[in-house]
Amino acid sequence: MIKSAITVSLVAQAKGGPFVYWDGLAHAAASAAKLGFDAIEVFAPSAASIDRPALHALLKQHGLSAAAFGTGGGWLVHKWHLTHADPAIRSQAREFIRAIIDVGGEFKAPAIIGSMQGKAEGDVSRDQALTWLAEALTDLGAHAARHGVPLLYEPLNRYETNLFNTLSEAYDFLETLNTRNVKLLADLFHMNMEEVDLAESIRKAGHRIGHVHFADSNRRAMGFGHTPTKHIAQALMDVGYEGFVSGEIFPWPDPQTAAAKTLESFRTAFCR
Repeated sequence: MIKSAITVSLVAQAKGGPFVYWDGLAHAAASAAKLGFDAIEVFAPSAASIDRPALHALLKQHGLSAAAFGTGGGWLVHKWHLTHADPAIRSQAREFIRAIIDVGGEFKAPAIIGSMQGKAEGDVSRDQALTWLAEALTDLGAHAARHGVPLLYEPLNRYETNLFNTLSEAYDFLETLNTRNVKLLADLFHMNMEEVDLAESIRKAGHRIGHVHFADSNRRAMGFGHTPTKHIAQALMDVGYEGFVSGEIFPWPDPQTAAAKTLESFRTAFCR
């Protein structure tokens, strides 16, 4: 069964970014539950910043799940990433993500590696960056497996990374790893920029897709742009996808409208 989720950011440095709720976990959980979402996706500045008992209580109170936990706070707050030229920074990035994986594991939710993948730049060649990325994903994917959850790897658009920009490129790379516990995050905003045919790319990635970011072509709520929602939804159902479809979007024109539009589009697409 495909389930709905909406994002909440706890990272001050991300203000203005593509997250719907910004006023804390209690507000996000209450608002999401009132609208009818199944889960919230949490973007936090660190693992230590998440009050785990409070989050457990909020989710139970509102009948919600945790869909996923983002790790991009490591990049936004500290400028750490997995392919940095400095080995000490690469190590800090990996441990930051490992701690998020541990939090997610407590909630049976995966961690997301997006901006924390980094890029090939300066003295770091693409081949070297991919070697370091493979080592990190293998290690962290195995760590996530101990919690019984996958690790999510997100291909980003060309302006954010020069490692992998499409699902097919990332799929082939993941196939080379010594773990099968790393899944793809299909972000429809990035895919609109990089894929020839979004639905076909989803069908080709198939079982490797572990999470979906439900964002329209302009990174507003689905229905406020020109993404072919119906075809994408059909492709996800065709490949047997049963995870979360999460609104990682700008809170435009305001958080409540963005969230409501996301859920409306989700129900139109998937609740037939």
